[in-house]
Amino acid sequence: MLRFNHHPLKLALLLALTSGSTFAADPTTLGTVTITGTKEAQPVAETAASVGVIDSDAIAELKPGHPSEIMGTIPGVHVNVTGGEGHMTAIRQPITTSPVYLYLEDGIPTRSTGFFNHNALYEINLPQAGGIEVTKGPGTALYGSDAIGGVINVMTRPAPLKPEAEVTAEVGDHGWNRLLISGGNTRGDDGIRADLNITSTDGWRDATEYDRQSGTVRWDRFLTSGATLKTVITASNIDQQTAGTSRLSKEDYLNNPTKNKTPISLRKVEALRISSAYEKEDDNTLLSITPYARYNSMELLPNWSLTFDPQHYTTENHSLGLLTKYRIDFTPMRTRLIVGVDIDHSPGSRDENEINATRTNGIFTAYTEGDKTYQYDVDFTGIAPYAHLETSPSEKLRLSAGLRFDYMAYDYSNQLDVVTTGKHRRPESTTVEFDHLSPKLGATYAFSDKFNGYANYRNTFRAPSQNQLFRQGQAVNTVDLEPVEADNFEVGVRGETGRHNYEASLYHMTKENDILSFRNTVDGTRETQNAGETLHQGIEIGFGSALTDTLKLSISHSYAEHTYEQWSPRSGVEYSGNEISSAPRNISDVRLNWHADALNGGRVELNWEHLGSYWLDDENTHQYEGHDLYHLRANYWLNKQLEIFGRIHNLSDERYATGASFSQFNGEEFAPGLPRTLYAGVSYKWQ
Repeated sequence: MLRFNHHPLKLALLLALTSGSTFAADPTTLGTVTITGTKEAQPVAETAASVGVIDSDAIAELKPGHPSEIMGTIPGVHVNVTGGEGHMTAIRQPITTSPVYLYLEDGIPTRSTGFFNHNALYEINLPQAGGIEVTKGPGTALYGSDAIGGVINVMTRPAPLKPEAEVTAEVGDHGWNRLLISGGNTRGDDGIRADLNITSTDGWRDATEYDRQSGTVRWDRFLTSGATLKTVITASNIDQQTAGTSRLSKEDYLNNPTKNKTPISLRKVEALRISSAYEKEDDNTLLSITPYARYNSMELLPNWSLTFDPQHYTTENHSLGLLTKYRIDFTPMRTRLIVGVDIDHSPGSRDENEINATRTNGIFTAYTEGDKTYQYDVDFTGIAPYAHLETSPSEKLRLSAGLRFDYMAYDYSNQLDVVTTGKHRRPESTTVEFDHLSPKLGATYAFSDKFNGYANYRNTFRAPSQNQLFRQGQAVNTVDLEPVEADNFEVGVRGETGRHNYEASLYHMTKENDILSFRNTVDGTRETQNAGETLHQGIEIGFGSALTDTLKLSISHSYAEHTYEQWSPRSGVEYSGNEISSAPRNISDVRLNWHADALNGGRVELNWEHLGSYWLDDENTHQYEGHDLYHLRANYWLNKQLEIFGRIHNLSDERYATGASFSQFNGEEFAPGLPRTLYAGVSYKWQ
């Protein structure tokens, strides 16, 4: 192991290792380093999983206005738009709001398991991030509940080694304005960076204003003992008047897409996270201790339930947690053992009122507060010890195995009367506990220096979230919901040849006791229940090629099938054998990138985004045909400090849906996506 006598040199090495990998919108190459799987740097070539890496340079170049503009560069990853920076995600799952993903910032969950929010990237300052890693499928033993479809880890940026500041100002159609400010420095044993993101838009549909303020401060310090300390403080405030998934009839969707039938809907989000990661590495050992604190609050008047269950509610929770890890290396067969324990205690609450909404000509124009439907406190506690082992029986073969035990408990206290009938039933105060043992196995094999293969089996589970358990609705019983359990088998290859690199993965995942929402076809009401079994299988392909010295092509494609193997939600209703709704089989992202000397370090990029057809209902009777979108991005450096840039979203002005559904109650409905939209900006950097 390398040793250094001067802390500034060690700090420089740390900042270099945490600044993101060297490849971005291409298939992840064998030389790429990933940190998510074991929470420290590890070559992708020795990672028995499909991992997509987007580095800080790619984020800075693309300057995404929404996560959907950059996440699609990873094969098998689709993020849609639900208004503002809201989103739903599809990674080895249908496009869903279900809690099947684990969102991290520097390896720390952004939310407690009990308080999942599908808009999790709302609460992360993505355009100023230091990198994004997506581990597709269940996570390693170092991660627990939630990580079924994938683990999304967003890294913060380290401090620059020299004084640096950057300001980026951007404007666009529909009142889009964004200001990004960043700066920092390293002096002696300390490096610090601060980022600020201020974004606002009028929205392109009626009554869809959006405002965001986000800030990140990161402080890296070397201690006299040789240990490192990384302290991160992040905060976000989002205020949105949202059309979100406010869907329209097909006639309005085609002819009056700016119409918003739910202008009274709103979403206000506050998030604060503080963590301090201590790491002490010796010749063959590493000790990591990371205490953290979180606060999350969300006020929501959801548009999707206004027609059948209009509500206005606030959820919030505070968290105290601890992530600990100890790693020891052994000389024989490069063996590595990692053991640790994760602890999370998150007290929270829900306060919900029925509202009396006024509707004029089919548009909800006003509301008054009605009766209180839910008011409860709930404390979530999670404790999870784990062990992870890696060894190399031969120079080319790397084996890994892991085991994680998760114990989770909800202490629920109902503040209102118990209700056993109707559509707002309320369970009595109780304690609900879950536990699960998750095994993981994996292997990588280096067929050559340029060609690598891997295989894995991973088991994981998802405990029901607090609203699934205690916001009973009209279900007979939700307190006894079973956790979702998933078994995932996967094989894949990665390789490089000349100017080309590629990757392919094949997966087969079964989920038992999937927690699904059954929608009554008569009145549109919904009921949460366990399904018997669902099947998710597919192939993901990535390809990158330097066609010439200045022209670069990258392709991401996935084909997947998501089906109900066993689900009969009600007597006389049988979905077994049907495809799951909102589950496109084909998802593609193709980018042609031209870097020419004439652009002075800039580039022009043409992006083709394809989303295949999918069923609008679980009965498989109505279908959305899918869509193809084209986007153009360009930037030009006037000098080493000054950059101008622009992008055009939806070049052909295609009418497309970001979400669609069908029910006997509402018929076919579509949420229209953003029309042709122009953005332009300027960035200046002091160094």
